[in-house]
Amino acid sequence: MKPKIIYCYDAYCGWCYGFSPIIKQLWQNHKERFEFETISGGMIPIDAAKHIGTIADYIRGAYQTVEQTTGVTFGKDYLWHIFNPDDSDWFPHSETAAIAMAIFREVHPERTIEFASDLQYALYEEGRDLTDKEAYRHLLEKYSINDEAFYQKLGSADYKEKAYYDFSLIKQLRVNGFPTVFLQLDDSKLYMVARGFSTLADVEERINKILIENNIQ
Repeated sequence: MKPKIIYCYDAYCGWCYGFSPIIKQLWQNHKERFEFETISGGMIPIDAAKHIGTIADYIRGAYQTVEQTTGVTFGKDYLWHIFNPDDSDWFPHSETAAIAMAIFREVHPERTIEFASDLQYALYEEGRDLTDKEAYRHLLEKYSINDEAFYQKLGSADYKEKAYYDFSLIKQLRVNGFPTVFLQLDDSKLYMVARGFSTLADVEERINKILIENNIQ
């Protein structure tokens, strides 16, 4: 089997947004050498969804730390909800974005890193509510996905089950923070190469060290 990079992320994870350019560059650099798989984390369960106002104070400080550490910027349309929570109708949760990823994975399994990046850009730069089904429509044309088929699947029990399978995989992998990246060499060899924000150079160095240790060119 070809070595695989497994990216464990959540669409609502701000640090994943900061890491997004790194994992996307890693994919662009090595997509011919490795398979890439994206697993959704389920960071905010739908039954634990709360109004954005309950976390707005925390995010007002945390987003600046992400910006300063990673170099990404959060867009004014997203930040409006953080600085005007009393006027926002957002109740963030991870389920809808995870279902969208499950649908996308079947259509373009080799481009899930790119799609994850686009979802986070839609949220954190463009201020789209990823719990709103219409938040995905602009990406369907980009990826040549049929609107009717996508929305039928987005509301189906089958694809909800696929999303929750992702959540269970995250638990099996004992991931307790996002982003987390693994390198899988075979069914018995799985190595963590990033936990939390890491630079591209650090991730590639860890990958190369593992490949050398396993005599893989």
